Amino acid sequence: MTELRSLLGDTVTRLFTDLATKELIEAAEKGTWPDKLWRALEEGGLTLPLVPEDAGGAGGTWLDAHVVVRASGRHQAPVPLAETIVAGWLLSRAGLAVPFGPMTLAPVHADERLTLARSAGAVTVSGRATRVPWGRHAEHVVAVSELDGRLTVALIARGAATIEEERNLALEPRDTLVFRDARVVAFGAADVPADAIYLYGAMARAAQMAGALDSCLTQAVRYATERKQFGKPIGNFQAIQQSLAVLAGHVAASGIAAESAFRAAERNDARFEIAVAKVRVGEAAGVGAGIAHQTHGAIGFTYEHSLHFATRRLWSWRAEFGSENAWARQLGRAVAARGADALWSDLTAR
Repeated sequence: MTELRSLLGDTVTRLFTDLATKELIEAAEKGTWPDKLWRALEEGGLTLPLVPEDAGGAGGTWLDAHVVVRASGRHQAPVPLAETIVAGWLLSRAGLAVPFGPMTLAPVHADERLTLARSAGAVTVSGRATRVPWGRHAEHVVAVSELDGRLTVALIARGAATIEEERNLALEPRDTLVFRDARVVAFGAADVPADAIYLYGAMARAAQMAGALDSCLTQAVRYATERKQFGKPIGNFQAIQQSLAVLAGHVAASGIAAESAFRAAERNDARFEIAVAKVRVGEAAGVGAGIAHQTHGAIGFTYEHSLHFATRRLWSWRAEFGSENAWARQLGRAVAARGADALWSDLTAR
């Protein structure tokens, strides 16, 4: 682990432990923006780990960013930290200045597009993007589209869009943004995939889900040692131990899959690993959340207990930036296109 990664890990864990409390998450789910938490993240240099130092960022790598993104999922931080990190990276790739403040990405669905066009000496954006994470709170939106035949990263002010407010199962904002010839703040050509938002958004969600699964395991193990039945902790019963072992296996596999995707992103060739991570972590989310709730019993379904903060996010996040079924289809098509003879060599070369 590099010195920067160690520093980021210590800083983000301490910050989330102190500030991402149950009370703060509950307030965020009722619509209150956690300004103190966001300001602390910015002051700690945690929102722009991939932006070069001379541009105001930490000058880190994707693996450094992984530490921060996974921690945000482990603590269910109610802020668009993952989105801001990816947005900052995209802006840097386009040579654009990265603003402070929360950012989001749009569109987030593979079949949606925003259109960039030149108009009266400026560049405008038009289109409709649904289920945009934190749309109402983000100060800027980052989009990737074609302009003059080149892939272009565009920075758009939040006020340029009409916002239709919605939420996901975890009560996080997932808003529809409608742009009608809205002026773009800044734009620049960039060497990124056309589906960069969908691709790297999926990678970020995989890491967040791996963190949330880690939280589920921690809470389930703690409850199994505290809750007593027939005169002893329920964790002493073999059936509970077996279930927790299965959960621990899914947590470990999910963490490795997500980290592998971030490592592959360093070489700009992460599509295969991102697909694998989203599939593997999505599968784990379904099994792992079920085991965590079974271990807790009825109390785990109450709003007063904190388990649901992790499980509701797992159920929401697994469908965002492509479900495991969507990514599994991509993997299947890629394997079929390459042919059976290339499968083993492709797997071992990663």
